Amino acid sequence: MSVLAVGLSHRSSPVALLERAALSGEERLKLMSEMAASPAVAEVLMVSTCNRTEVYAEVDRFHPALNAITSLLSERTGVSLAELTEHAYVHYEERAVQHLFSVVCGLDSMVVGEGQILGQVRNALKDAQHGGTLGRVLNDLGQRALRVGKRAHTETHLDQAGADMVTLGLEVALERLRPGSAGPVSAATAATAAPAACPAGVGGPAADEADAALPEPQALTGVRVLVLGAGSMSALAANTVARQGATSVTVANRTAERAERLAECLTEAYEPMAGRAVPFDRAASAVAEADLVVSCTGAQGLVLTAEDVRAALEAAPHRTRPVVFLDLALPRDVDERVRDLSGAELVDIEDLRRAAAEGAPGAEAGTGAVPLVRRIVEEEAAEYEAVRRADLVAPTVVALRAKANDVLEGELARLQGRLPDLGERERDEITRAMRRVVDKLMHQPTVRVKELAARPGGDAYGDALRELFGLDPDAPDAVRRPEPVSGEDA
Repeated sequence: MSVLAVGLSHRSSPVALLERAALSGEERLKLMSEMAASPAVAEVLMVSTCNRTEVYAEVDRFHPALNAITSLLSERTGVSLAELTEHAYVHYEERAVQHLFSVVCGLDSMVVGEGQILGQVRNALKDAQHGGTLGRVLNDLGQRALRVGKRAHTETHLDQAGADMVTLGLEVALERLRPGSAGPVSAATAATAAPAACPAGVGGPAADEADAALPEPQALTGVRVLVLGAGSMSALAANTVARQGATSVTVANRTAERAERLAECLTEAYEPMAGRAVPFDRAASAVAEADLVVSCTGAQGLVLTAEDVRAALEAAPHRTRPVVFLDLALPRDVDERVRDLSGAELVDIEDLRRAAAEGAPGAEAGTGAVPLVRRIVEEEAAEYEAVRRADLVAPTVVALRAKANDVLEGELARLQGRLPDLGERERDEITRAMRRVVDKLMHQPTVRVKELAARPGGDAYGDALRELFGLDPDAPDAVRRPEPVSGEDA
């Protein structure tokens, strides 16, 4: 069995294609189940963010597995096989492991070093476990990847400036809101402690992982902000704008309780800033009272149409500055036609990708640590592969010991038949002596074959053992057959 990675990301695909490939949580679970049902695929994990859709699979054979995964991905997303062939990337075995480790460290992110990917991969593992497509191999790989990501951020200054998508987005949005005002990203200002019951992003896990760097302190003074969504990225955005002096933060979410919790937490943590919640069906009308709209809902359709925005602008005819829409969602939340409306500015993922490519300050944070992190990734991937190769030969060693034990038991039974009058004491002594002989003969070869198997190309040693000792080739696979992991393991 080997690990196969197939994906689309901001590096390989236009945003419009990523948008088409994005699936809801329920659709991803169904797709993973269908992939795992393929004879060539044993386990499946999907990582889906605003920058990427990736499938990691433990597979028996490369080409049948790749065909099954790409065919199902095309069928479920509507992205043609020709488009997948043009834009998708494929990594196999050690390259797949290195790619996942690089992703979790933030090396493959639009904003190099951003920390939110850690939480996104952790959630992907939970989803695969919930869907029953996560086995020991991908669970161990995913957990190892999370440890690698934490090590990279701990041992290097990759996230010293705390860059993330929210920070970069706010920098670009602020430039649109107040041309010429956006400066370089600075280190994060100290976050005011928020109540423990707050959603992630307000003194919670998302804020801890991203350790968000912000525009210059109080850069948003006098700005009224509307946040659509109350998930981790939306909550992080709300936390960020509140810390930067926004006059008010209004939250709209389909689950009203989450919006109300987030608004209450913001008010308590950043008083006198006013946080309030509005029903999600009133989000469009709330645009009329906002200067900056940040949206990341995870919806599969538009949340704000051009008609919604036009009506909101007409309801506030005396504006002195445009309403800026920062759309961090994939698929997009805000109608692209909003760009054409007078009095509105739209910043979406495509704009952020251009800003990152042009070297926006927030996109450069931590890049001096990239060579150090790459070395960590290479070191950890090599160690993981060595352990994996040693594990692959372990079932063969078990089968070899089982065969030796069968031979021993057969000879002991034959001895009993030939010497029925042998005393119990003598029989026990002979049995112990023969077991010691077998154990001593088996010890050195089995220890040595595990050491040799850990080296590149070490799979051949397991094959040699099976050939030399006539082991049943199916026996190791039976021992190694994956089982779904429990909730405690994921």
